[in-house]
Amino acid sequence: MNSNSQLVVSHRGCHCGRIRYKFRSPQSVTAWKCNCSMCSKRGKISFSVPSHDFELILGESNITTYTFGSCTAKHTFCNICGITSFNISRSNPDAVSVNFACVDPGTIRHAEIKSFDGCNWEHSHLLQTGNSSN
Repeated sequence: MNSNSQLVVSHRGCHCGRIRYKFRSPQSVTAWKCNCSMCSKRGKISFSVPSHDFELILGESNITTYTFGSCTAKHTFCNICGITSFNISRSNPDAVSVNFACVDPGTIRHAEIKSFDGCNWEHSHLLQTGNSSN
């Protein structure tokens, strides 16, 4: 197994520390910079990990969830400091989308950052996966 396929454990959380979680991910990831109204306003670049590799350790009572539209995506943030550490995306509800800025320094050794046209979400998702989410 090469270093890019080995899973590493990262412990992270929000700015104030009330929300803490850990996840397992490869040392090399593809992160997405989305131009949708939610991601662009937050400056969010994220990558996904399977739900079974993500564990909320502390702060469930401090998580506020915002939904809109189909209410499938779960946009979470800390109700104290406002940081969005992770969310559940509409396109992949069986994974957790982790905010790349909230990753332990040195844990991820390489990240390829790609653009995602979230303003034209349906078309972009279809091009990326070959499937419609409807």
